[in-house]
Amino acid sequence: MRHDQPDSAVGREKPDRPENALTGGRSPWVLVAIAGALAFTAMLDMNVVNIALATISTDLDVSPSMAQWAVLGYQLAVVSLLLPAGRWLDGGRGGPAGDGGGGVGLRPALLLAVSGFSLCGLLAALAPWMAWLAVARVAQGVFGALLFVLMPVLVMRAVPPSMRGRAMSVPATLGPLGAVTGPAVGGVLLDAFGWRAVLLVKLPVCLIALVVVARVLPRRGGLTAPGRQPLADAALVGGAVAALLLGLTLAPEVPAWLLLGLAAVPPLVWWSRRPAARPVLDVVRASGVGGVYGAVFALAAGFAAMHYVVALRLQSDSGLSATATGLTVLAFPLAMGLMGPLGGRLADRVGARPTALAGACVTALGLTLLALSGDHWTQADIAWRLALAGAGMGLYGGPTQTLVMTAAPPRAVGVAGSLVQLSRSLGFAMGPALAGAAWGLAGRAQDTDGARYGLYIAAGAAWLCVLLLAARRTRRPGPPADTRPPGPAARKPETEPAAR
Repeated sequence: MRHDQPDSAVGREKPDRPENALTGGRSPWVLVAIAGALAFTAMLDMNVVNIALATISTDLDVSPSMAQWAVLGYQLAVVSLLLPAGRWLDGGRGGPAGDGGGGVGLRPALLLAVSGFSLCGLLAALAPWMAWLAVARVAQGVFGALLFVLMPVLVMRAVPPSMRGRAMSVPATLGPLGAVTGPAVGGVLLDAFGWRAVLLVKLPVCLIALVVVARVLPRRGGLTAPGRQPLADAALVGGAVAALLLGLTLAPEVPAWLLLGLAAVPPLVWWSRRPAARPVLDVVRASGVGGVYGAVFALAAGFAAMHYVVALRLQSDSGLSATATGLTVLAFPLAMGLMGPLGGRLADRVGARPTALAGACVTALGLTLLALSGDHWTQADIAWRLALAGAGMGLYGGPTQTLVMTAAPPRAVGVAGSLVQLSRSLGFAMGPALAGAAWGLAGRAQDTDGARYGLYIAAGAAWLCVLLLAARRTRRPGPPADTRPPGPAARKPETEPAAR
């Protein structure tokens, strides 16, 4: 696999140096660890609140559907702003993502994202009523979108190309781990301290990250105003996603609400014809790995659907407490964490695509066995199947991220990072909605266990991921896409050197 594609969008680096100049002589793994910790925290925040929704509903005296905006507000803001955030980071004058030419600097962008994320989390925990909480969570999602885009860029700048498989496996493994451990962490905090503690759990990690980023990263670049165009793009993408999620959420009660999904088509078509969509589509075409973005979405949706169904069924049918349910599903992240480093090493040795494909196959097998496990569950029966699926996710995560970021055009790594995060976030948001709709519709149609149909959705999505990863597409010839806006500082893209 080729590792020496230049990375002019995130600063040039000497491929074989053990320590990158970005860290000022320190080990580059300091920044990789910070990227992993922030990826874990951002994904944790997307799922940790789910288990506290019933308590929030009671405490703030709102309906359960209104309480869901503590989760949906964050998810919608993240999904809506990922692409504009990537364009903003790639489009600063004088060089994207902290080249030192006066554009969007990596250090100030990280400090802005982490500090804003922390402050909004604190405001959410102090919410006296639901409107306050919803607004704070939406604002937190804005900064969460910046974090998601910055993490792969930070890793690419921190390590030489020969170490990217191992380095990318850190945030790619810890991010989903944050998602799957959310109910366990949230259940323990909810039982012990209440729902406000659930919203404060990430503050220590954010404070440590602020200190490390301020001390380690050099003072290069600044911040530029994003303008009005990214806001319009965010509104179009967010409106389409909101229509899809709302239709799937309401469909179990009234199946006709599925037609609301058609309302997502006009804003997506409108967005695709806007100038901002052209660089995004060019990145997908030029990278030659367009199917991988679909694979990321499919497996994220399958994973999230499985997690949603398992957590609800263990509590409703088995009568387990929130803490016991969270501890049972820990089999998945434990296996994933153990296999994550191996996936990164295999990606550096045998290639990212075959490693990712093997991991996706193992995950799909585990989810299929879970869907066929019968109607009477025990904790042991579920745990080993979850462990098998988690082991596959560990093998899959880092290699997939490496495959996408390495194949991206040199001046578009911000857009590539935002695309893969958008695919993953959409999967995490759509998976539970699809599983819930299948569960509810099956329960209305016949007197059977509707949860099984939610698990069928999860297994089918995982096998779709396998097919998409297995399908190769030839990279289109031509110069790399340049996503910078035209202006006096825009220079002709550098010619890519021959691979070693």
